[in-house]
Amino acid sequence: MREIVNAIAIALTLGLSGVAVAADNPTPKPAHTVARNVVLVHGAWADGSSWAEVIPLLQAAGLRVTAVQNPLTSLADSVAETRRALALQDGPTVLVAHSWAGTVISEAGTDPKVTSLVYVAARAPDAGEDFVGLSAKFPAGPVRAGIQVNDGFSRLSEDSFLKYFANGVAPRQAKILYAVQEPTAATIFGGRTTEAAWHSKPSFYAVSKQDKTINPDLERFLAKRMHATTVEIDAGHLSLVSHPKEVADLILAAAGR
Repeated sequence: MREIVNAIAIALTLGLSGVAVAADNPTPKPAHTVARNVVLVHGAWADGSSWAEVIPLLQAAGLRVTAVQNPLTSLADSVAETRRALALQDGPTVLVAHSWAGTVISEAGTDPKVTSLVYVAARAPDAGEDFVGLSAKFPAGPVRAGIQVNDGFSRLSEDSFLKYFANGVAPRQAKILYAVQEPTAATIFGGRTTEAAWHSKPSFYAVSKQDKTINPDLERFLAKRMHATTVEIDAGHLSLVSHPKEVADLILAAAGR
């Protein structure tokens, strides 16, 4: 049990490090395409309702929105569910991820319908990268104290969820999010992608300046590595809940709106 929790914690741990930044000569990316569809992918310990504040803002702007119900049973299962959602889109699509789901869109984002990628306080692994190894170079985040594993699936304790995962979210709303958190397979945090769609697709990143789950400086490193258009939001890990307009504005920019 302790070994599993430690492995998850290492995969989540995000802090300050001397990791080198990618070279300043990225592979040229295609011209920005106007999109009318958005596919949203939630992260660990959450479900599709975490996008509830963002969805109406996108719909009001005329976008067709689909929120994936990410199974969180394995990386392969989550990628497959996202690809099923992409198959339903009728044209250019912005693919958006929060938190761990950045791993999912880095793999699924090679779909030809995907015109841009948006990472909201999210992982952004390179193809085949040992993200657990990368994370091990960073100090542990406080959320790790609340990881509970039972029968191979992890959850966050109420205390850790409210203090560190949902910091900045209104208490009543945070408690609802805690109640609907989806158990997450303990093994998914070590999953490796075979693709890194951000090498070939225009990418956007929303850094959460008050994040207690993913360290903001790692978020900045990932954003810089992918040469993403980046905004910084004065929010905790769940900026999509506490600051939906800022997140929606970035998605609209990615859609060429």
